[in-house]
Amino acid sequence: MKVLVTGVDGYSGWPLALRLLAEGHEVVGLDNFATRRRVREVGSWSATPIPSFPRRLAAVQAAFGRSLTFYRGDLGNYRFVDDVLARERPDAIVHLAEQRSAPYSMIDVHHAVATQVENLTGTLHLLYAIRDRCPEAHLVKMGTMGEYGTPNVEIPEGFFEIEYRGRRDTLPFPRSAGSWYHWSKVFDSGDVMYATRIWQLRSTDVMQGVIYGIRTPEITQDALLTRFDFDETWGTALNRFIVQAILGLPITPYGKGGQTRGFIALEDSMQSLLLALRNPAKPGEYRVFNQFDAAYSVNQLAETVAAIAREFGLSPTIEHPPDPRVEAEEHFYAPQHDHLAALGYRRSRELGEVIREIFRDLRRFRRRLEAKRLQVLPRTQWRSAPPTRSPTE
Repeated sequence: MKVLVTGVDGYSGWPLALRLLAEGHEVVGLDNFATRRRVREVGSWSATPIPSFPRRLAAVQAAFGRSLTFYRGDLGNYRFVDDVLARERPDAIVHLAEQRSAPYSMIDVHHAVATQVENLTGTLHLLYAIRDRCPEAHLVKMGTMGEYGTPNVEIPEGFFEIEYRGRRDTLPFPRSAGSWYHWSKVFDSGDVMYATRIWQLRSTDVMQGVIYGIRTPEITQDALLTRFDFDETWGTALNRFIVQAILGLPITPYGKGGQTRGFIALEDSMQSLLLALRNPAKPGEYRVFNQFDAAYSVNQLAETVAAIAREFGLSPTIEHPPDPRVEAEEHFYAPQHDHLAALGYRRSRELGEVIREIFRDLRRFRRRLEAKRLQVLPRTQWRSAPPTRSPTE
């Protein structure tokens, strides 16, 4: 199978490419390196040192004895997208090339507009190029569980049955996103669903929970490591908590700490994507997979990180700063996730096991954490304008 991975230089795209190569598939990667630039923009970097992309490609060749075909370019350029798909005609496309940070989208009007314009434009360009160049290709788009918000009812996988004033129908479950980024993903999902119907495409929308971890079995050397972002703009809450514990800073769940989300280990996220690729949607079928293993509140994450930090001889404390976001700090949360299990998905990594692995890795890169220790503090405010930032702050 020939698979095009957009965003191949990213946190999920890189280990996915390695997994596909290890399984004997032909991999074509596409990236414009926007994440590298934008992490520098907020004055941060990956805790794991990430080589230049040519060095990454050389490491792949040395490790696997196979090459990864790579195109540098932007999904915002339709001629580029159309040329790549016309030349490669992949069997499947995993679409990961989007601005992925909610805080980044909330910095100001310019970051909000860039997020929505770039994400929607790139997805539409990809859809049109698939229609014209490889209409049989299976599109696997990375969505987010954040599209649903936190409704006071169970969350189905994409669709639900409703009865209203005596009539029944099956409709897309209502979205209630919590940032400009998450709304861009809602609009993405609508575009993919619509294009699939009118052009008889094959598409799977993976509503991704929060992914955690640095390693998969294919990452056998530092040159193959994926990213580990820990600043308040690009890092997840779990990533920040681990780094705070290592640096002796207070672990800081925002507000009351009852905010609950679905989580999945990096290794199991790769398993999920491979299952979707091996079991493609039918022509004209738009299907939704909720991709997560278990739901945790940020308080539970903070307490788990603190307990494991003590195993490493650290003395963590937990503090609750005001929540800079506009979100429910305590809420009901019960999403369904049955579709992947029906395809054979089984959880392989536990939260505590992966957190211990991250602690062992990050202690080797402590100097990189120390150099950016101030970047873990919350600065982006959902309600009001943030303080002026220096690009090198």
